[in-house]
Formats: sequence, C-alpha cells, structure tokens
Amino acid sequence: MPVSARTPSGPNRPRSVAARTKEATRSGPHELDPYDFAVPAELVAQEPAPERDLARLLVLDRAGNGVLTHSRVRDLRQWLRPGDLLVVNETRVLRARLRGRKATGGAASALLLGPAQKEDCFRALLRCRGRLRVGQRFAFGPPGEEIPAELVGLDLEGEVVLSFPRGVSPFEMGEAPLPPYIRRNAPRGADLERYQSVFARVPGSVAAPTASLHLSERLLGELAAAGVERAELVLHVGPGTFRPLRPRDLTSGRLDAEHFELPESTAHAIARARTRGGRIIAVGTTATRVLESCAAADRRVSAGGGA
Repeated sequence: MPVSARTPSGPNRPRSVAARTKEATRSGPHELDPYDFAVPAELVAQEPAPERDLARLLVLDRAGNGVLTHSRVRDLRQWLRPGDLLVVNETRVLRARLRGRKATGGAASALLLGPAQKEDCFRALLRCRGRLRVGQRFAFGPPGEEIPAELVGLDLEGEVVLSFPRGVSPFEMGEAPLPPYIRRNAPRGADLERYQSVFARVPGSVAAPTASLHLSERLLGELAAAGVERAELVLHVGPGTFRPLRPRDLTSGRLDAEHFELPESTAHAIARARTRGGRIIAVGTTATRVLESCAAADRRVSAGGGA
C-alpha cells in the first residue's frame, strides 16, 4: 500500500539515514533501537492509488552524486535500459484472515498459516480477549455462513492449531490478510484483487510482497516492448513478517523460515543479462532475499530452494 509523500516537521520529522547510521555505530552495530523511527498515522494511506502504477517512486542515482528524484511507478521505463532484467516474486496471497466470535460471544480473528499435521486442522495466529485454552470453540465467517472451529493446540510462540469440520477449507471463506496498519471495519471485495500482484501465481503467502503490487499489466507490457526482460522466483511470505525480532539484536534475533524457490530458467536469465551488461533489478525485499540466498561468492546465482 502506498505511503504519503508528505514529510512531517518538528520533533516527528524522521531522522536521515546518515544520522541513524551514525547513532547505530555509537550504540553498537547489531542493536535495533537506533533504527526505530515513528511513522505518523496520517502518512499511511488507507486506500491504494486509483491505478496500481500511480504509486510514488523514489529514485536514488547511485552512479552519480546520490541525487534523489520523486517519480511515479508508471515512469519506471525511463529509469531502466534494454537488456535489464526484472526479477519478481510470483507468490500468491492466501485468503488467510478469518473474522468470527468465541462461543461466549466475544470477537475473534485468526490469521491462517497453513495446514497442521493432523487432518482438518490448521495453524493460525489467533486474536481475542481473554486467555486462550485448548477446547475453546469459535465460529468464523460471515453472519449466517459461519463454520465452527475448536482450539486443539497452542505453543509458546503464540501459534495455535484450529480444528474445522471434515472437508471444510477455511481459506475458501477467508479475507485478504491486510497488514494491521490498514484499518477495515468490514472486508471489501476489491481488497482481494488489489492485495495481489498481477503476476501472482503460486499460492502460499500470508502477506503480499508489497513492491510488486504497484506493477500494472500496462507497465509490464511497456517494459517488455522496450527490451526489459522479466524472470520469476517464489518466496512465500510467512507470519514472521508480522512479528518483532526477539531478542532485539541482529546477531542473535530469531527469524522465521520462509519457503523459496529459484528455478533454472531464472538462474539462466540472470546469467544472460549479466553477460550482455544488463542490470538485475529485484522487485522488493522478498526477491532480494532469494537472490542473496542463491548467490555464490563469485556473484553467480544458481537455482535452488528451501526454507
């Protein structure tokens, strides 16, 4: 989702990258606190741009003197050259958000994470008032179409296991799992379409690779006609995207594993682009993480997968 380009003034003004880097060096290179900054709520857009590629784009000229240019995603063509290669994440976001109620009537919501080992059971993050306990019962779904669920397991990491009636797929009745800073009193049909990239193909994410959301079919067609190629990989965004790093240290903090796959065709496309002098442009941090995971010390990228 786009963020407003207005910059706050006074005490809420974000510190520069240089200032935060300097503070991080003083505090210790592995501590997270110096990198924290406040984002005023009024700067977070609650609705996407009318068209995907109207989202704002900040361009840094790394080859020159570091000039920053404010642009739009639909103008991306002017920043790319024939022979460049876009690497995109084809993951598809699951309908993972469930709204419902406890048997006692209190509101409850669940973020489905995937099937559990036991049949008809699903891992989830569950939010409701009161202490969670095995045996609690819930009903999820729109009024009049609710399906029952029972909490049959929970762990110290905050995950639970929910049991649903035999043969029921809760993902079929779920909503788009919008991030918590996007406020919705009720689901909107457009959310399922806009919180998904136009090239999403492989189901498996509980959150969108957000940089991809701003690429439109029209823009991708223009880039292809201009000689900019595209290659695909998959990284399924997991629940770790919603969790803080614990402990708050870059060397000891635990990150959740995420499944990824980089096919041979993409590895070959990267090698061809580099041979002819093209640049490799990873669309977003998920694509970047996969490329980093599959790159060797000599900078060659090989096909691979894992978690």
